[in-house]
Amino acid sequence: MHGWKGKILRVDLNTRSMNEEKLNPDIAKDTIGGRGLGIYYMNKELDPLCKPLSPENMMIMAAGPLTGTGAPTGARYMVMTKSPLTGAVTCSNSGGYFPTELKKAGYDAIIVTGKADKPVYLWINHGQFELRDAGHLWGKTTHETTDLLTAETDTKARVACIGPAGENLVRFAAIMNDKDRAAGRSGVGAVMGSKNLKAIVVRGKEKIALADPDKFKAFNHDILKAFKESIKEAPLGLTVNGTAGVVLTTNLLGVLPTKNWQQGTFDNWENIHGETLTKKYLVSNKACYACPIGCGRKTKVEEPGFQGEGEGPEYETIYAMGSNCMIDNLAAIAKANFLCNEFGLDTITMGATVACAMELFEKGFLSEKEVGQPLNWGDGDALVELTRQTALCKGFGERLAQGSFRLADSVGHPELAMVSKKQEFPGYDPRGAQAMGLAYATSPIGGSHMRGDPAYFELFGIPQPMDPLVWKGKAKPTKSFQDLSAIIDAAGLCIFFAVRNLADKSLEVKPTGILAYLNAATGADYTLEELMAAGERIINAERQFLVKAGFARKDDPLPSRLTKEPTPTGPAKGSVCHLEEMLDEYYQVRGWSQDGIPSEKKLTELELGGKASQ
Repeated sequence: MHGWKGKILRVDLNTRSMNEEKLNPDIAKDTIGGRGLGIYYMNKELDPLCKPLSPENMMIMAAGPLTGTGAPTGARYMVMTKSPLTGAVTCSNSGGYFPTELKKAGYDAIIVTGKADKPVYLWINHGQFELRDAGHLWGKTTHETTDLLTAETDTKARVACIGPAGENLVRFAAIMNDKDRAAGRSGVGAVMGSKNLKAIVVRGKEKIALADPDKFKAFNHDILKAFKESIKEAPLGLTVNGTAGVVLTTNLLGVLPTKNWQQGTFDNWENIHGETLTKKYLVSNKACYACPIGCGRKTKVEEPGFQGEGEGPEYETIYAMGSNCMIDNLAAIAKANFLCNEFGLDTITMGATVACAMELFEKGFLSEKEVGQPLNWGDGDALVELTRQTALCKGFGERLAQGSFRLADSVGHPELAMVSKKQEFPGYDPRGAQAMGLAYATSPIGGSHMRGDPAYFELFGIPQPMDPLVWKGKAKPTKSFQDLSAIIDAAGLCIFFAVRNLADKSLEVKPTGILAYLNAATGADYTLEELMAAGERIINAERQFLVKAGFARKDDPLPSRLTKEPTPTGPAKGSVCHLEEMLDEYYQVRGWSQDGIPSEKKLTELELGGKASQ
C-alpha cells in the first residue's frame, strides 16, 4: 500500500499475545485512517455499553495516511476509546514526533484490549514487538518515564505514556507523547492506566511509500510556497505568540469565558495574553514533525513558588486556568500547566473543574474543611496545589479527579458544571458565538472545538465571516466544519494548517488540497465527493456508537447558564445561545431524526448499514 503502511498491531493484554494483521485497502479508503479507522473498529468490535475502565474497553492509536509523509503538519494521530469522563466515544488528537515514528515502525494503528496483570510497556522496534515489565516506571512522571525508556530501548525512540494521573484513573487523564504533546481529552490516559499499560515506545526506519512521489513533491512545493508568501504580508499569529495570542480576540469579542462562564470578558486579560507569555517566559518556538507554523511554546518560569519549564501554556489552558478562575498570574498558570504535562492531565478539564469548585465554594456548597483550604477566585497558589492533588488523588483532589460535573452533582448543583456530555468546554462562550454552542452540543466526545470548529468563521472570518451573534443558518456550516475536521483527523493532519491552506474558501470548506495530497500519497483516486462522504461517514459512525450507548437529543444540551442567562459584558451583552432552535435545523441537515438518531436512509447512503436504534 502507499501512504498507509497496510498493517495493524493487535495487543491482547489479558493473554500477552500480539499479532499483526493486514489493513484491508477498501476499509482504508472508506475510513481514510486515524479517526475514521478507529471508529470503524469500535463499532465492529466494542460493546458500546461496556464500562470504560473495564478490560472489555479497547484503546486504539491510529495514524493517518498523510502522517509522516512530509505533508505540512502531517504529524497527527488519534487515540480512540470509550471515555471514562463522558461514557461516550472519544477521539483524542496529538502531534509531535511519535505518530511519524509509529508509521515508520510499520503500523497504521495499534489496537489494545484486555488488562495486564501487572504494569507493562510495549516496545516496538523496526517491526519487532514485545511487552516488557514497567514496575520500575509506575509512579514516575511522563518526563521521567520518557527519559528512562529511551535510555533502556533506543535514544532515538519516541514514547507515548501516562503519568500518575493515568495510573490513579483520573477521569480526565491524558496520554503524553514526546513529553509535552497531549492526547488530552476525555480520559484516554485513565483507560491506558486501567489496562496497566504505562507506555508505548516506538522506533522505526521504514520509509512511507508514496503512490506518485513526483506529484506529491510538486504539490507540496506549491502549497508551502503559497503559505510562505501569505505570511510575508501578514505574519501568522500562531507563530508569533502561539495559540495564547487568541486571548486578545476572544476578550475583544466578549467570548472569553470568565469566572466559571459567568461573563465573557476578563478585566486583567493582558496579564495572561500571548504577548505577555512571549515577553516574560518564551525560550523558543517548537514545531511538530513537518510543521511550518511552529505554534508550540518552549517556556521557563523562575518566579519563586512557580519555577518550572516545559511547553505551553496554550490558549485553552490559559482560559481554563486563567480567566475562568479569575487568575491573572501567568506564572501560576504556567506552573499548573507544567504539572499537567508531567502528571498527565487534561488542562482544560483541570482548570474548568477548579473554576467550578471556586463557584461552589463561593456559594457555600463546598466548605473550607472539605477543600482543605480556602478556595477563592484568583488564587493561583490553590490552582497549583489542587492540580497536584488531583493527579495523585489526594485530599480534595480525589473529588476533583471526577471532573466538574460529578463534583457539582455531588453537592446538588450540576447546573454549575460547564459541560456537554459531562466534558468541559474549550474557551469560546457560545452566547457570543452561536455556532460554537451547536458544535459543543453535537460533538461526539462532548464539549470540544476540535471535532468541528465554527470559531474559524464566526470569530476569525475563515474562510468567510459570519455574524457570531446570529443563530439562523448556522447548522449547515457547522456540519461542514465537523465533516472537514473528521477528514483532517483521519488523514493525520493538523487543523491549524489544513483549514487555512487545504480547503476552498467557501463555507462548505471542500477539502480540495487534502484531496490532492491523499491521491498523490495513496493512489486511492478519491473524488471530491467520495472524500467528503468519508468525512460525513465518520461523524455518522460515531453517532451510531453513541446511540447504541444510550445517547440521543437528551444528551445534546448546554448548561442553562448559556441558554437562559444573558452574558453581562462585552459585545455579546444580553445574548444567550439559541441551541434548541439550531438543533432542529442541524438534525434536519444531517438527515437525523429530531431525537438525534441517524436515519436508516442516511446510514444506507453512507454504506454504514443497520439501524442506529437504542
